[in-house]
Amino acid sequence: MKYNIEQLNAYCKRYGFVYQGSEIYGGLANTWDYGPLGVSLKNNLKQFWWKRFVSQNKYNVGLDSSILLNPKTWEATGHVSGFKDPLMDCKSCKARHRADNLIASATKGKVDADGWDYQKMYDYIIENKIKCPNCGGFDYTEIREFNLMFKTSQGVTADSNNEIYLRPETAQGIFLNFKNVVRTSRKKVPFGIGQVGKSFRNEITPGNFVFRTREFEQMELEFFCVPGTEMEWFKYWKDYAKEFLTELGLKPENLEFYDHPQAKLSFYSNATTDVLYRFPWGFDELWGIASRTDYDLKQHQNYSGENLEYLDPNTNETYLPYVIEPSLGVERLFLAVLLDNLEDETLENGEVRTLLKINKELAPYQVAVLPLVKKFHNDKAEEVYDLLMKNFIASFDDAGNIGRRYRRQDAIGTPYCITIDNDTLVDDTVTVRERDSMEQVRVKITDLKVYLNNQFE
Repeated sequence: MKYNIEQLNAYCKRYGFVYQGSEIYGGLANTWDYGPLGVSLKNNLKQFWWKRFVSQNKYNVGLDSSILLNPKTWEATGHVSGFKDPLMDCKSCKARHRADNLIASATKGKVDADGWDYQKMYDYIIENKIKCPNCGGFDYTEIREFNLMFKTSQGVTADSNNEIYLRPETAQGIFLNFKNVVRTSRKKVPFGIGQVGKSFRNEITPGNFVFRTREFEQMELEFFCVPGTEMEWFKYWKDYAKEFLTELGLKPENLEFYDHPQAKLSFYSNATTDVLYRFPWGFDELWGIASRTDYDLKQHQNYSGENLEYLDPNTNETYLPYVIEPSLGVERLFLAVLLDNLEDETLENGEVRTLLKINKELAPYQVAVLPLVKKFHNDKAEEVYDLLMKNFIASFDDAGNIGRRYRRQDAIGTPYCITIDNDTLVDDTVTVRERDSMEQVRVKITDLKVYLNNQFE
């Protein structure tokens, strides 16, 4: 059985992946807290991305820029004037909708309202009698602009002069530091700057569990290249993204690459590809890869008055590099990994087990140490646990019968269970059980670290 979004939500809460935010106060709409297993999986996803895109990639370096940026940043990028959605309310149930999404949903994606003016969207909705998907009503307000950025104030008074924004994307901190990184890293174009961090968007219609939230994390790379070579690098990073997702363990049949037609490209882009994943509601965006030309650096150069041109040491030419941007959301990848690997498996004896057949490198726990009988085996199990936790992400579980404990570890994706039993007390060997095959082998405690390291290679 493949899980739908409601079943996945229940699974995540049951096992400690995701909790409702502020739950004891009745919750706060569309906020989520990541429990012990959830934070471990998220960290593993970020580390996996960081290794492949930064620390193990010869082209790229890392950055951690501020969430709060000078507000002129967002004037330069067009976010203050243009980062807006077409908002309309259902007068019957008070639900808020994006007008373009209403049209896309009602036509099953056949009509794309992106780029339409507000009057054209409104007229289409009325003429085609598109009803509110929440209550079935057909009584809407006029469409109005809704800025997606969260405002706050800096300083001791809530003065408009001190008005700043929470960043809606991590990319701009990279562009603002372009000169600093060139100067201090000794990198030469082509090179990239990678960053993992929080972003904030006051979405009109968040939903589908953690798919679209107002607070989220991004794993972004801005790759700077010589103008005229950007299409080669665009293809390079598209292929790299595909290899990354395959290595991560996502099934190829659940992925699609959608190349935006030239007529639908953003004004600053000369190529854009969306990596789509087959979520329970259909294919939807997982990853965006865009060739952004020199738009961002040029805008910041114009607004700041700072020369951001790069002096090429090979040609002695100065130019603003072009940029390729692969931008991936942590929460969407988290959701895709769970959906792709969680299943109810029927065993040969007819028993059904919940199995998270996740990449071993991503598993929230790599090993679980289980004393067979708490009364007799806990002391030795604690010794083994102390030994392993220095080298592996390990858990310890002594509650309930061993079969149920195995099933729990299967359900949360733990690749290996280490069981301490009577034989352990005699010959210092333990049973190592592998998650997917459920095969068991005896290994001496002195050889255990080497054995497990070999399994994770």
